[in-house]
Amino acid sequence: MENIKTDCEAINVELVKEVKKKMPDLKDLYELSDFFKVMGDSTRIQLLWALEESEMCVGDLAVLLDMTKSAISHQLKVLRMSKLVRSEKRGKNVYYKLDDNHVKEILKKSFEHILE
Repeated sequence: MENIKTDCEAINVELVKEVKKKMPDLKDLYELSDFFKVMGDSTRIQLLWALEESEMCVGDLAVLLDMTKSAISHQLKVLRMSKLVRSEKRGKNVYYKLDDNHVKEILKKSFEHILE
């Protein structure tokens, strides 16, 4: 296998070829990396965990996490842009909830992993 960036040769060329066929596109792996960067913030994890329990408005989330509404709104914007939460305006308040069940499952599985 020829590769300009590496300074070595594969020990098991056929294995490398087989694994390479199964690798996702690099673009998709970069998106996955970006996803984990978003998930890598403790405030955002706390927000996701709270929203896994219940739909909540910015003010209630700010009180729960002992933060300013501005700081909470900023983090929720990041989560919304990453399609992890969605919002719904009701009167003067905006309520947030997890975008879908995948987010809940990711949190659950990740938490199980760290408790092992």
